Amino acid sequence: MIDQTEILHHLAEGNPLLFFAYSVSEAKVLYVNETYEQLFAPARRATIDADLPGLLHRIPGDDRAYALACLKQLATGAMHDDLLLRMQPSPDASSQWLRVLARRTVASDGQVLLCGTVQDVTVEQEYTRNADKFMAKKNTTLEILSHDLAGPFNMMEQMAGYFQEKTEALRDPQLEKLVRVMRDTCRDSVNLIRDFVDVEFAESASVQLKRRRVNLTTSLRQVMDTYQQAEHLVAKHFSFSSPPDVYVELDNNKFLQVVNNLVSNAIKFTREDGHIAVALEQHPRHVLVTVADDGVGIPEKLQPALFDRFTEARRPGLRGEKTTGLGMSIIRALVQLHQGTIRFESQENVGTTFYIQLPL
Repeated sequence: MIDQTEILHHLAEGNPLLFFAYSVSEAKVLYVNETYEQLFAPARRATIDADLPGLLHRIPGDDRAYALACLKQLATGAMHDDLLLRMQPSPDASSQWLRVLARRTVASDGQVLLCGTVQDVTVEQEYTRNADKFMAKKNTTLEILSHDLAGPFNMMEQMAGYFQEKTEALRDPQLEKLVRVMRDTCRDSVNLIRDFVDVEFAESASVQLKRRRVNLTTSLRQVMDTYQQAEHLVAKHFSFSSPPDVYVELDNNKFLQVVNNLVSNAIKFTREDGHIAVALEQHPRHVLVTVADDGVGIPEKLQPALFDRFTEARRPGLRGEKTTGLGMSIIRALVQLHQGTIRFESQENVGTTFYIQLPL
């Protein structure tokens, strides 16, 4: 009769997952299956303990410190259900993404062990990152289009109102009807554009976060590059500043929607040729994201209720853009879901700055 050890051996050796058992007490690998040699060629199982330092150096510097910190926590009993590691087989090679699932256990002889699996998820991660990139670009483009298209419609609505005043004396029912249709169509078009963007943003607050380790510098730069390329459309100047690489665990799509919405609000309340600046700073225990403008500012009497749902602080933009009063409450909710905080400083006719602090 086949015993359990033999069954487990056959399962492990025929599996595309890398199975491992590492003794923390003895600082050596007790077992890996044959997938190790496929995943880290030309490595060999017989020399795995000697190979470990070289494998560790395949992990880029920032990621290496992160991996070692996670493994240290794991050795004390914490569990990492989804630890992603990025490896660079050689300077010219593409990154290899590995998902590590491991747990701490104590063997019958008292040894502390780390046991688990390693899976190559490079294709999945590249797909996810491309999807995130285009999702962020889509959301940014929608915000730009909403402002770019709303401007002409608002102007035409104002013109329709002017035509209505000037043609009242003619008492021509057909002309009055045409002018009224023109005015209502323009107003409805502006509302439709804004509603489409607002509804998509509102839905994001009801979705569970999918957090992962993200290079926030790269993500924010992609968003701001799109705004900078569209400066001529919204008649504003955009800038972005950040250290080279800042890694944070967050839901990338949701957080970029927060930044997009803050930039969108800044566009609404900043005059033509104004400036909007996004900055990222790294501190020992947190990162700080700021979105600043030199617009009309928020009146002092409206500031205490700014983050309330359906707040009385809602007001139309400088081009007459509508607002539901939900945007800022959703922004705060999404920041708090990331265990972060958001605050602002504002002065009328000077500008507004929002500060988002996220824990590392």
